[in-house]
Amino acid sequence: MLYFLCLQHSPLTESRLLKLAILLQYIAPKQLLTAAAGKLAHWRAGRLTTAFISWFVNRYHVNMEEALNGDIASYTSFNQFFTRPLKPGARPLANSAFICPVDGAISQCGHIAQGQIFQAKGHQYTAQALVGGDAALADRFKEGLFACLYLSPKDYHRIHMPCDGVLQSMTYVPGELFSVNPLSAAHVPGLFARNERVVCHFHSADHGDFVMVLVGATIVGSMATVWHDAQDHIINPPRPGKVLHWKYQNRHIMLKQGEEMGRFLRGSTVVMLFEKERFDFHASWHPSKPIRLGEAMSQ
Repeated sequence: MLYFLCLQHSPLTESRLLKLAILLQYIAPKQLLTAAAGKLAHWRAGRLTTAFISWFVNRYHVNMEEALNGDIASYTSFNQFFTRPLKPGARPLANSAFICPVDGAISQCGHIAQGQIFQAKGHQYTAQALVGGDAALADRFKEGLFACLYLSPKDYHRIHMPCDGVLQSMTYVPGELFSVNPLSAAHVPGLFARNERVVCHFHSADHGDFVMVLVGATIVGSMATVWHDAQDHIINPPRPGKVLHWKYQNRHIMLKQGEEMGRFLRGSTVVMLFEKERFDFHASWHPSKPIRLGEAMSQ
């Protein structure tokens, strides 16, 4: 309320408040806040957990009717609620070569121009930086396509395959934990290539190579992939502060279009890269468009 009252009395206030919000992200103890949030999200506190989940559902207008388990009181932790599966058939798959892999909104999508990915007005980052410095991998997507998809707190937070793919490798890249909301995307340079992230490289017999990059953020305690050999398939924590790489060519991990490939514990962003001339985005796809898992992503 104070924010809007200030806006009515000073044309400079909004700009100053925006700068303050970004400054706080630079100086806040993001790693500490995220670690604390992770512990709280795993905490099994009975009625207190139920009360918080109920508040969250009402605050963010979460649609529990489409959840496989719509009984808020049955979730023993916030993370169990946040990563809830959907009812079968809740997200029918379009008859399209590429489908949308998440619920959320399009932050940006378009062509990768000379290795550069558009983030927001005045901000770009390179495909090579995004994938953790692997020049050979980034070169596969030269002049290709990218899509940056933002998952808000109310959204379903499991991530699915846009097309059939065989897993080639996975790379954990340590980094910052800035918020990835639209405000941060507009004001933090190179946001998605500086935050902590997990780079998943796939090969499709029909569509060539593609990557799905799961980008962490403030309060995003963990990211998980269905194939990772760890408790609950969680990649982070731990946070070792160095790049980790796993190769899977000899294991033939094949995921079909629409299958779950990973999940966020408390929301973030997925950035995808595709090879040149493999497809064109659906005519309805544009920045800020709300999207749903299973809808057509390609023409």
